[in-house]
Amino acid sequence: MNRRFLFVLSSLSFAVLFLSLVALFSGQGKNINGSFGLKLLRLRINQGNHTLLTPHRKLLRTAMAEPNRIWGEKCSKADIVINQGPTAPLPSGIPTYTVEILNVCVSGCDISGIHLTCGWFSSARLINPKIFKRLRYNDCLVNDGKPLINGGTLSFQYANTFLYPLSVSRVVCS
Repeated sequence: MNRRFLFVLSSLSFAVLFLSLVALFSGQGKNINGSFGLKLLRLRINQGNHTLLTPHRKLLRTAMAEPNRIWGEKCSKADIVINQGPTAPLPSGIPTYTVEILNVCVSGCDISGIHLTCGWFSSARLINPKIFKRLRYNDCLVNDGKPLINGGTLSFQYANTFLYPLSVSRVVCS
């Protein structure tokens, strides 16, 4: 009796595992460029008359604060959101990270002169200095100081043995 029960239990566990793997790799979802075939599954969230599509898994960490606006201010550094997370390592084994910098200004403003606190940021992978460059210790410039349009996104990848914590230090409202 115990052997039969263990056989049925192990068969059931194998079937559940197999079905989970089939569901994961069945082609549902959207390919992510450069992710070696990994897919993000989408989750539908209904809120009133709106349906939001969100990633099944949050792969990028978000550094977002609520804007603390003084009446009449057009924008603030809280209108710039930085997401970053790990991506596939370089062939040499050095970990890589993808960074997304977004302008989420609700008043329709373009934001320029975006500076980030970035420590001694460095990368084993070349980064276009017009997109992101370290000026000095703890001061990195985004988009060569030019405006990031409302709703715009910049992204780049860097390679280092650890993730650099990045946060907005100052911006210029256009």
